Amino acid sequence: MLELQDVYGGYGKITILNGTSFKIQKGSITTVIGPNGAGKSTVFKAIFGLLDIHSGQVLLDGRNVTGQSPRQMIGSGVTYVPQGRNIVPQLSVYHNLELGGITSPDQAGLRGRIGRVMEQFPMLGEFRDRKAVELSGGQQKQLEVARSLLLDPRLLLIDEPSIGLSPNLVQEVFRTLTSLRDQGVTILMVEQNAKAALAISDFGLVLELGQTRMHDRAETLLADPRVGRLFLGGSIEEEG
Repeated sequence: MLELQDVYGGYGKITILNGTSFKIQKGSITTVIGPNGAGKSTVFKAIFGLLDIHSGQVLLDGRNVTGQSPRQMIGSGVTYVPQGRNIVPQLSVYHNLELGGITSPDQAGLRGRIGRVMEQFPMLGEFRDRKAVELSGGQQKQLEVARSLLLDPRLLLIDEPSIGLSPNLVQEVFRTLTSLRDQGVTILMVEQNAKAALAISDFGLVLELGQTRMHDRAETLLADPRVGRLFLGGSIEEEG
C-alpha cells in the first residue's frame, strides 16, 4: 500500500532521512521504533508532505505522491495524528469532531459520519457535550483518533499514541488501534513503548540515523537480541 524508496529529506539544509526505504502492507499495523533522533517522526512528516524530500519517492498504491501537500494526502486517504494533544480543550467533544471534519470535501455528509464514529466510540456519544479538557488522557486520544476517521482514511499515521498515559490507558488506546486494523484501516505507528506496541502489531521496522536497519514480523523483532539492546538505548550493530 505504502512504499518509501530511498528517501532523503529534512528541514532546509539539515538532512534527517538518509535513504529510508520500506513497504507497508495493506490492512496491517506496523510500528516504527528506534533511538531518539532516528528520524521516526520525520518519516511521517515526509509521507504527509510536511517537510522537504530531497530525493527518493513516496508511493501510495503504486502512485508517486512525493511532495504532495497534506490536503492532497488527506484526499488520497491518508490522515496523520501528531504527537501530543491535538484537540481544542475548551470545545465540547462534538464540536471537536466537527472541527476535525472541516477539511472534508463532503460537508453535507459530515453529520452522519460524526454519528457513525460516535457509535464506534460510545464514550464520545456519552460525553458529546462535555468539554474535551474534562476527558481522561485515554479518552482524549480516542477523540483524536475519531477525528481522523471523519476523513475516511485508508492509512492512519499516528505518532506516540501512548505518550503521557497510564499503562491501563495505553492498553485502551492500543485496543482502539487493533479494532481499526480489523476494520481495514492500515496503521503506521511511531511508539517509544516498543514492546507493547510490537505486541499488537503485524510488522515492525527499526530506524537508526534516518535509515531502515530492520523490517520484519513484529514477533521476530521482539525475539531479536539486537532489538532488545535498542530498547535499552544501544545502537543496532551486526553480530561479530
